[in-house]
Amino acid sequence: MEMDQYLEVFIEESKEHLQACNEHLLELEKEPENISIVNEIFRSAHTLKGMSATMGYDDLASLTHQMENVLDGIRNMKITVTPSLLDIVFKAVDYLEEMIFSIADGGDGKKDVSDVVFLLKKIESGEEIEDNETPVTVEPKTEDAAVKSNYDDFELTVIQQSKEQGFNCYEISIVLREDCLLKAARVFMVFEVLEQVGEIIKSIPSVDQLEEEQFQSEFTVTLVSTEIAENIEKRIMKVSEIDRVTVLDVQLDSLKAVAQEQIQAQAEVAPTLADRDEQSKVEKEDQHPAKSSSKHGGNHKTIRVNIERLDILMNLFEELVIDRGRLEQISRDLNHSELNETVERMSRISGDLQNIILTMRMVPVETVFNRFPRMVRQLAKDLHKKIDLQIIGAETELDRTVIDEIGDPLVHLLRNALDHGIETPEIRLQKGKQEEGTVILRAYHSGNHVFIEIEDDGAGISRDKIIQKAINKGLITAKSAETLTDSQVFDFIFSSGFSTAEKISDVSGRGVGLDVVKNTIESLGGSITIRSTMGKGSVFSIQLPLTLSIISVMLVEVQNEKYAIPLSSIIETAIIKRSEILHAHNQKVIDFRGKVVPLVNLKDIFEVPATTDEDEYLSVVIVKKADKSAGLIVDSFIGQQEIVLKSLGNYLSSVFAISGATILGDGQVALIVDCNALIK
Repeated sequence: MEMDQYLEVFIEESKEHLQACNEHLLELEKEPENISIVNEIFRSAHTLKGMSATMGYDDLASLTHQMENVLDGIRNMKITVTPSLLDIVFKAVDYLEEMIFSIADGGDGKKDVSDVVFLLKKIESGEEIEDNETPVTVEPKTEDAAVKSNYDDFELTVIQQSKEQGFNCYEISIVLREDCLLKAARVFMVFEVLEQVGEIIKSIPSVDQLEEEQFQSEFTVTLVSTEIAENIEKRIMKVSEIDRVTVLDVQLDSLKAVAQEQIQAQAEVAPTLADRDEQSKVEKEDQHPAKSSSKHGGNHKTIRVNIERLDILMNLFEELVIDRGRLEQISRDLNHSELNETVERMSRISGDLQNIILTMRMVPVETVFNRFPRMVRQLAKDLHKKIDLQIIGAETELDRTVIDEIGDPLVHLLRNALDHGIETPEIRLQKGKQEEGTVILRAYHSGNHVFIEIEDDGAGISRDKIIQKAINKGLITAKSAETLTDSQVFDFIFSSGFSTAEKISDVSGRGVGLDVVKNTIESLGGSITIRSTMGKGSVFSIQLPLTLSIISVMLVEVQNEKYAIPLSSIIETAIIKRSEILHAHNQKVIDFRGKVVPLVNLKDIFEVPATTDEDEYLSVVIVKKADKSAGLIVDSFIGQQEIVLKSLGNYLSSVFAISGATILGDGQVALIVDCNALIK
């Protein structure tokens, strides 16, 4: 049977089953006696086991089979749910997720799961698990490592000959910290260390995938060396942003034994795809009898579409938008009634088509939010805090391109809220608060934007500490600090290396990494603001555009060149007299509605050759970035228009204050102004 055609469906369905496992395990932690929750987890694990075996991913099938045995013991009242047991099952799900992501990235989905399997078997046999016994510290009872990867004949020969010549062969698993920003650089540093002590014969994922950062946080290297395992581990741990290292000895006997064990497991649990589909269908109908009748009627409500096809469709439509603008321009120039009528109708239809295509690309923020309950649970345990994470508005939708980028900034902000926002239970009780802190992750639509807020009821941010730190770093003077609003003061924590923490934490430091958060959000055309009250908590509010592909702009003219300014950055437009321009600190400014606004002449910024005399009146576009503003001097306003954002490519990626370009209806190219860069 040709399995490649099922691979995409397998990956997507596997992710859904693992997400269901995570969600139900969190519920089981709150209701350990609820067997119906265990049945749901068992059902997902059982289906995943059958799918994995059928597709030939034996490591996946073996681990889910062992996890299934423990779940079966729980639902048959033979095993009791404890916090340590849940930690181990959670770790098993983490491993399964890593294997699925490996497959999605083109890997073979293999992983050394011997530590978790050892503990799962221990639970199954009725042995007690200590509270401090975790999957990362427990080794298998046998000295041989259960190897995660299959080696080809050449690699096996290298291992065998190395052993015969007195060399050691290790399989080294390296896990990077979750907040590691430059994963490829860390991998390179690890490889440099290993190449000093031996010869690398294999890596999982491949070197190319590691260079492209096509992995989560863990990678594995097989090394031939004369060094002992302990020394290798110490060398690797000297590389920054390494979470943990496991060095296991590779034994040829283990390779053969594991291979035989996997073959037996596959034979035991390998139903056909048709059996799996039928079983899954019956299970779903058992849960939702009302839905089963509509399915039998043949009315399928949804289908899976490869995201690449949507990208192609979007690119084609973007070309259509450009041609639509050109037709509208020609129609206005010719002033032909029938042509005008046809073009107007085409504009309406293409507008409806645009809405449909953009809607198809929209993805619920739930796809990002879903991973946070697990992360918060683990961080709360590490920090010895009690946290209640509440998620509101997970159904709110964003364009996929925005969704892909927003995950890491939210991780940073949540870690800050847990580490430096929420106090320890003892301190909260002293302050008259409940010992369990609350973190609210909220998403909602407003106009053409989506807002994501992270709110905590913790200690809040100290205005005085930030001001003192800013003065010490030379960012402001004591006198100017008195005139700053709270919002302006809080904005300092987004400066690089700015932190008011008394000691640096492994989890986070408020201000450490937040400059990266702000830069990422602004690169998406968004903004971030902070509200905070000492002793009561803080709110980090992120504003994001619904989509990045087609945007509304104000077209302006500077001499004979046209520029597009995003409407999301514009406060308003104005006409001012040249005599109204003032000077302050070697900067041209105007008094605009009682506020001093600096002026930026686009003609000077973009070095546009002057072809006309200077007029008495100036056209100004007032733009904003957070609570800062500036006035952009242009020659004239052309009007509002929807345009397709096109990248300038790699060669022009560093052009100052230009974020892209677009083709106008008359065929001219207009550059899109990056207002954030100008205000910086």
